[in-house]
Amino acid sequence: MARFIVRRFLQAVPALLGVSVISFFLVHLVPGGPAAAMLGPRATPARIAVINREFGLNKPLWDQYGNWMWQLLHGNLGVSYFYNETVWHLIQVNMPRTLAIVGLGVLIAHLSSILLGSAQAYFRDTKFDYVMTALTYFFYSMPVFWPGILFIIIFSIDLGWFPSGGLSNALVNNPGFGSWVAHTTLPVLTIVLTTVAGWGRYMRTTMTDTLVQDYVRTARSKGLSEFVVVVKHALRNSVLPLITLLGFSLPNLFSGALLIEVVFNYPGMGLLFWNAAMQRDYPIILGVVVITGVLTILGNLLADILYSLVDPRIQYN
Repeated sequence: MARFIVRRFLQAVPALLGVSVISFFLVHLVPGGPAAAMLGPRATPARIAVINREFGLNKPLWDQYGNWMWQLLHGNLGVSYFYNETVWHLIQVNMPRTLAIVGLGVLIAHLSSILLGSAQAYFRDTKFDYVMTALTYFFYSMPVFWPGILFIIIFSIDLGWFPSGGLSNALVNNPGFGSWVAHTTLPVLTIVLTTVAGWGRYMRTTMTDTLVQDYVRTARSKGLSEFVVVVKHALRNSVLPLITLLGFSLPNLFSGALLIEVVFNYPGMGLLFWNAAMQRDYPIILGVVVITGVLTILGNLLADILYSLVDPRIQYN
């Protein structure tokens, strides 16, 4: 296992290098720039040239990339043009907030997908299966930001049950855990509903195929209880593809979190990236891309490890 983990990390190096090259040049090729965003209506060619010279943006792109990569190898993600803070500090502040809603949403969605998909497979072609299929297709067809807007209209504006955005109540000195729960409920619910829709259908398909396998019929013929047959024999094998799907879905989850944080004005990595893109804050954009790439690779590695733990027959040499 240790050799497999080391090999996966070595294989990830070219991927991260490719991501860094593509991201760096695409960001710098977009029309406009930090100087124009900073100056706004006061922008003149002379002022833009001064700011570009100050930040080294007047150098050739290969020189800028080489300098940025050299700093990155030394653990320096640069300094934000607008916040006058190191990118690493901004990520340290905002990353836990994003991981909190994404991690909680993924955990709830994963468990819900297993329960929902298994129940649909066991009671397939019944009214329950038809109703849940219609609901999952309904949420699966929605763009990730649309349920968030609907939740704000219904639960915040109409019913007034939850705040419409932010992280805490600015009018309260010490908001506490209850305020955090109130402000994160709707973002987490949005992640859960948009994620469980696809994962639940996937789980239903794999569980349906598993329930008709020979070893499941053999377990029933031995007189084992239906609970043992479904949970111990069928469910354990059906959940394996879902673990793999979790690793591959991490990039989509983080991109979805970006839209959710913008909709709910939730101060996390997604909102930080959005504001940086609007302001052409290159160091923040590239720093978030690098960190997200690393987290995606770690997520895929974690999925492989969990895969071997769930099924002891799988070994990595």
